[in-house]
Amino acid sequence: MEARMKSPANADVMTAIQHLYKAIHAGGVDPRVLGLVHLRASQINGCSPCVFAGVAAAKKHGETDERLHNVVTWRETPFFTEAERAALALTEAATRIQDGAPGVTDEIWDAAAAHFDEKQLAAINLEIAMTNFFNRINRTNREQAGKTW
Repeated sequence: MEARMKSPANADVMTAIQHLYKAIHAGGVDPRVLGLVHLRASQINGCSPCVFAGVAAAKKHGETDERLHNVVTWRETPFFTEAERAALALTEAATRIQDGAPGVTDEIWDAAAAHFDEKQLAAINLEIAMTNFFNRINRTNREQAGKTW
């Protein structure tokens, strides 16, 4: 499989994306939580370049192989805090929005709100949205894992 485009974004788009990432990182959420959110959404969407980049970035923030290998099975493992579990549940519900899906239920939202304040929830929601944005672009353009942007 080959990438369909060499440069899918122009300078204005990249500037806007940089501003969104500044807002995410100004939200006060532990970068490790944001990394888990990014990785889980990318796994759900089957975005190989985002999974690859997400693992590399998470390791730079001190994530362990044990936890990274188990993000996909976070419910069945003892490796994640209750706050991380709430963020992962929110990620899954917000990412899986196909026809008929319940989306983010009050129960899922309330669990996340029990661990994160409004500014942090806004940052997590924006991280979920940005990850889904890039997952869709990368899947459409057939971006390859391992590529450096």
